[in-house]
Amino acid sequence: MGKIGIIGGSGLYNIEGIKKLKAVSVATPFGKPSDKYITGELEGRDVVFLPRHGVGHRINPSEINFRANIYGMKKLGVNRIISVSACGSLKEELKPLDFVVPDQFVDRTNQARKMTFFEKGVVAHISFAEPVCKELSYAVYRVAKKSGITAHMGGTYLNMEGPAFSTKAESNLYRGWGMDIIGMTNMAEAKLAREAEICYCTLAAVTDYDCWYAGHESVTVDMVIANLCKNIENSKMIIRNLIPILPENYKCHCQEALKYAIITDRKMISKVTKERLKVIAGKYL
Repeated sequence: MGKIGIIGGSGLYNIEGIKKLKAVSVATPFGKPSDKYITGELEGRDVVFLPRHGVGHRINPSEINFRANIYGMKKLGVNRIISVSACGSLKEELKPLDFVVPDQFVDRTNQARKMTFFEKGVVAHISFAEPVCKELSYAVYRVAKKSGITAHMGGTYLNMEGPAFSTKAESNLYRGWGMDIIGMTNMAEAKLAREAEICYCTLAAVTDYDCWYAGHESVTVDMVIANLCKNIENSKMIIRNLIPILPENYKCHCQEALKYAIITDRKMISKVTKERLKVIAGKYL
């Protein structure tokens, strides 16, 4: 029975109500995670919480050690991750204070962030056509709707580099591409979670209209923070309502993502590399 992981985005640095709470430092071969992991019980279920920017928001999106964060989740026994994230809207119908559960991603980062565990002598090609766990995503969406929150199922999350917000030209370009929301963090998490055979979904809280919307002032940090604070309590409510209804014995295709993905001859993989990947892919190496 795996634990349920929760990654908190901007403004979500803790979740009240976690019992048997313990702060855990996790060593990884990929460096330090964003912060200590908070483990315990929420609504009677084992959970692991991590603030992706660190408590106090110390780490910008390009500096986040995504590999260490996901590795730590795997090491602690997590098999599902709900990623709570702030985002900008690229469509008028996706209003500030709404929630979006996207089902696709487009990457516009500059490779400043590492998005694979498989390097230095081992190659794996995961299937990523459907980048989020459908079952987990629909569960999050249904709970949000049932909780009386305006939520939208599906859509494409454009992952920009940051930490600066978009120019108007960029914002309008992404709208022309048909993108729905824009953020700075979730693509790397989704890829690494898939490599780690962890089910992953995004719960995106809309804070602004980016800078494309003529009837809306250009995005500022003050605006983002104000709307973010309003969405934090709703995020926590969704999570509290979701946790007890998720099946305890959970299995889906996400958790077999590496079954045929590693193409390197096992005899050519060094002991050092095998040890580094033991937590992620030990049963395949």
